[in-house]
Amino acid sequence: MIHRVSTSLGSSTLSLETGKVARQAHGSIIVQQGGTVVLVTAVYNPTPNIPKIDFVSLTVDYREKTYAAGKIPGGFFKREGRPTEKEILTARLIDRPLRPLFPHGFQPEMQVMASVLSSDGEYDPDVLAVLGGSIALQLSPLPFPRHPVAAVRVGLVNGAWVANPTYQQLTQSAIDLVVAGSPQGVLSLEGGFKEVPEQQVVEAITFGYDHVRKLIELQQELMRAAGRPKTNGLAIRQAAPEVIASVRERAVSEFARINRLPAKEGRHEALAQLRESLVRQLAPEGSSVDPVDVALAFALVEHEEVRKHILDTGKRVDGRGYTELRSITCEVGLLPRTHGSGLFTRGETQSLCVTTLGTSDDEQHVEALEGESFKRFMLHYNFPPFSVGEVRPVRGPGRREIGHGALAERALQPVVPSKEEFPYTIRVVSDILESNGSSSMATVCAGTLSLMDAGVPIKAPVSGVAMGLVKEGSRVAILTDISGLEDHVGDMDFKVAGTRLGCTALQVDVKLSEGLSVELISRILSQAHPARMTVLDKIAQAIERPRPSLSVYAPRITTLKINPDKIRDVIGPGGRMIRKIIEETGVTIDVEDDGSIAIASNDAQASEKAIGIIRGLTEDVEVGKIYTGKVKRITNFGAFCEILPGKEGLVRVSELAEQRVNKVEDVVKVGDEIRVKVIEIDEQGRLNLSRKRAL
Repeated sequence: MIHRVSTSLGSSTLSLETGKVARQAHGSIIVQQGGTVVLVTAVYNPTPNIPKIDFVSLTVDYREKTYAAGKIPGGFFKREGRPTEKEILTARLIDRPLRPLFPHGFQPEMQVMASVLSSDGEYDPDVLAVLGGSIALQLSPLPFPRHPVAAVRVGLVNGAWVANPTYQQLTQSAIDLVVAGSPQGVLSLEGGFKEVPEQQVVEAITFGYDHVRKLIELQQELMRAAGRPKTNGLAIRQAAPEVIASVRERAVSEFARINRLPAKEGRHEALAQLRESLVRQLAPEGSSVDPVDVALAFALVEHEEVRKHILDTGKRVDGRGYTELRSITCEVGLLPRTHGSGLFTRGETQSLCVTTLGTSDDEQHVEALEGESFKRFMLHYNFPPFSVGEVRPVRGPGRREIGHGALAERALQPVVPSKEEFPYTIRVVSDILESNGSSSMATVCAGTLSLMDAGVPIKAPVSGVAMGLVKEGSRVAILTDISGLEDHVGDMDFKVAGTRLGCTALQVDVKLSEGLSVELISRILSQAHPARMTVLDKIAQAIERPRPSLSVYAPRITTLKINPDKIRDVIGPGGRMIRKIIEETGVTIDVEDDGSIAIASNDAQASEKAIGIIRGLTEDVEVGKIYTGKVKRITNFGAFCEILPGKEGLVRVSELAEQRVNKVEDVVKVGDEIRVKVIEIDEQGRLNLSRKRAL
């Protein structure tokens, strides 16, 4: 049976439909807003072949079918290939609010697939896919997730809050925020801001969460009509109570000692040795105790002890108070041949960022369902295995690298100057050299350092900090600048970046199934603010403002604006003129449709020569103005002189000199450069020049 429900959202209708397509999936839903349609399915395997340890085996895939926008894929094979960055980022967006709603150790393998079937170029399918993921799982026989989930994008257009704004509305919005939540609270946040104060960020979250609850009610309405009985008895891998008790008895005192060790590497080695010792003691060969149960119990007790220490003592395992930052150092100009470099170290997390400047030829061409575009600011994040003391193959960027890079790029984008202000393509690369918590926020800080070192006139420095949470009932500890351990045992990873004026990026992942209240989010933002300011002070000590000049190794780009009607004169028939300029000068030339021309070269004289040629080609000759011209031809009645590229005029014999001239060659020869005055432009556009009036 087909079931359909709908509601108004923003300026259009959002509808849900199930029972018509993909009926062999364990759950399927069609989500539609405007002309954008997303199919989301959920399938599970109740008896996985590989045993899982304290890990929810949830795989999320999101794909955009090019036919959805009436397009044929580019490339040789003419079909969709590897996931794009947009698809990977959207899969992460779907995954994050769903995962905490499953218990640790939940054994079934699950796959959620979202496919964009139609795209109207107005509404982004990503938030529809999050909603669809929740419904598909709810429609399946799985006893989880615990609660329905919905997501809403929030924009601020002309002072008014907008739910699920169109692409066009987002171009006018200072806020692009995705709020995902359950009936109990907010589960994830993902957004970019144009230096928006924290209080306004809270208002955006409040508005978004109100609409999340509206969509949850719609989902519940559908479930009352289309829901099916849930499966009972699916395995959750947990350690036996007696094993947990044995581990706790033997390990608690050791946990207290190990957690006080100052270095991450030392703690990891000590914990590994303790775990191996307990496995040998409690699950010797031939014992009925499963070594996996001991490992599970060990992880559980470690988790409990760290959290208990934080809540009971008011201190973290490294001795810091809740609001204390780790030690911070900032350096710039480390690499002599790069255009700009910055090294940011916070505790045992370290990011080296390098900025490279290029021309418009270096812009990234982006093909998406909503249309083609070009990116002139890019940030790429690398996480090599040595940063965490591991050995593993180095392949292309994975979901982590793409996600962290996108977050840091979003944080810095609002302060990057416009193309009119700074006509360069800008690439920032972050190499994580050490990692112990919040390498993405370290990337934001190192990126700021490298941009200023490169002489990029950013509007303001940007800093970032990761906040954590430990919550047990009414006991709450908000942690500033979390380490890797605190991220692991804590209840959230709350990353916020911004300038002194306001926030530029926010990403929140919540592990609590009940989510976060808006009031608690407001408290976290307030606590993060002074930490961000402290980091900005540290950055200012290393470099207060962007360098006044670019590196000698960076290209020099000079811009000028011409009448768009003159573009054809610069290009020339078949592009001959612009090729000639490039061959003569060695510069790179980029011509925009609006008449903007960018000339790039490391040779200042070459740039000036090219500018002179272009100005000559596009300049309108003025009567009465004096020019320096070159004699091109001589006749018995005068000399033809080129005063601007491609523009010749005639100097008649009578206008060559004050005295009578019998022979033109007596005064000028071919190749001579002479000063001439334009005395007339006739009806046919011919130039009459005078040498004697320019003397």
